[in-house]
Amino acid sequence: MKSEMTKYIDINCDLGEGLDNEDLLMPFLSSCNIACGGHAGDIETMKRVSKLAEKHKIKIGAHPSFPDKENFGRRSIEMSSSDLFNVIDEQIKALIAVLKSMNLKLHHVKPHGALYNLATTDEKTAQIIIDVVKRLDNNVILYAPFQSMMSKIGIANGLQVMFEGFADRNYNEDLTLISRQNRDAVIHKKEAVFEHVFRMVSQGNVRTKNGVEVALKVDTICVHGDHENVVENLKYLTQKLEQNSIKIL
Repeated sequence: MKSEMTKYIDINCDLGEGLDNEDLLMPFLSSCNIACGGHAGDIETMKRVSKLAEKHKIKIGAHPSFPDKENFGRRSIEMSSSDLFNVIDEQIKALIAVLKSMNLKLHHVKPHGALYNLATTDEKTAQIIIDVVKRLDNNVILYAPFQSMMSKIGIANGLQVMFEGFADRNYNEDLTLISRQNRDAVIHKKEAVFEHVFRMVSQGNVRTKNGVEVALKVDTICVHGDHENVVENLKYLTQKLEQNSIKIL
């Protein structure tokens, strides 16, 4: 399974969500998405995780969500367009203020949970996110799924978009993620995680739970920080990718 030429991939993880495992994860990451108060996190956690990211020289992203700590941002909330714009904008600006105080810069934005999932298919939600990101520094990148509404509108609006794939989640044939309510949603074994990611990066497709291969471009791969085997899986994944001429950057 050796690649003939070197490929490159970013490995990201959602952090600052109350698990306090960032020190264990960061050595294997090249970017991180920091919760900024919507579903988890506060100014102190943003400072702590940003400092660790600086130490490990990994790129820092904002991870805004619906304002719903009770449900960890995993439930959609009915909001007016202006209210949703404001809560996303406020969360990102809170992290930017923390970063500015540390002479650090925001690299990217990646919505969280229900907000992310809704923006993959819902044009109005996607446009609100894009409108927020457009007001930021021109160099801020949007992490979004390939062929999603969010990535299409982002590109149409001149944003830099990095296509995101998921190392530990199974896919439907329309490239949406299988619901966490389904027993087959999460990939647990480290070998299966690697095979899943290696196929995305080296072959440009994903094998869905039904066994159908669907084209999928990825620039960054997310590993969920709350996975029970996340440290073991990350260590194995990064080692195997390097062995197969895929560099983490």
